[in-house]
Amino acid sequence: MNIPNSQMELPSVAQNYECPECGIRFWTKSCLNNHQDVHSGEKPFTCTECEKSFRQKQALKKHLRTHTGEKPFACTECGKKFPRKYHLVIHQHSHTGVKPFMCTECGKRFSQISNLHNHFKIHKGEKPFSCSECGKSFRLKIDLTRHHTVHTGEKPFTCTQCGKSFSTSSNLTSHRRLHNGERLFTCTDCGEQFIRKYRLEEHVLIHAEYNPFTCTECGKSFFSKRSLRLHHATHTALRHFPCAECGKVLCSEKYLIKHQRTHIRGQNVRNLNLPSPVGNSAM
Repeated sequence: MNIPNSQMELPSVAQNYECPECGIRFWTKSCLNNHQDVHSGEKPFTCTECEKSFRQKQALKKHLRTHTGEKPFACTECGKKFPRKYHLVIHQHSHTGVKPFMCTECGKRFSQISNLHNHFKIHKGEKPFSCSECGKSFRLKIDLTRHHTVHTGEKPFTCTQCGKSFSTSSNLTSHRRLHNGERLFTCTDCGEQFIRKYRLEEHVLIHAEYNPFTCTECGKSFFSKRSLRLHHATHTALRHFPCAECGKVLCSEKYLIKHQRTHIRGQNVRNLNLPSPVGNSAM
């Protein structure tokens, strides 16, 4: 049997509609009309809720879902719903493990292009989001938002079981595991379990006897930057109680009071800098 060439069987459809601005050709006149809005800047479709305008009616239809809350695209794996099909496709990568977006610098792959863009800032050294309070800069806007709570003291995430509040939702999620008795991360060396992954990562370094963070004040080494920071406070950050007698700075009010007693005892024993008795004259 002589099977005809597949290309011969396909109907010949001419792209007869050419854009006079840029020369791109289209299959239909409606496609050409939609394309020409790019050149004219015309946005004839306006949202009645927020007055945002769009070039195409379909784009307005998708936008309206942000106001109505409509989520017509459901994941068959977990049931989660999305307002756009694109968001569903990206979400499904979390089930399949597909990571189609690769960093050209280091080869690391991501399931979402937004995560790739955020990752690429590491290579560029870009930190476009700066704190107006202290000037510290961050790669991501969400990191800046979290940092702001340091200055405001805001803790908007509250545990419904005990009422304890937290500055981030991730900290609240970790805290809830205490109530549930969850221990998600287990050390393969000793079996100790941790609620937070970074705690396990710090713990594993103990077994490896890896202490890369060294205190510049006393030379003591630590397995994590966090441990060094806490230790360093004993040398610097906590020293804010100065003695009025000798100028020595103590790390707490308790130690300042204890220190001041040495001056009082010294005066009693050695009679140092005692004021002249009032009302007594030499006989």
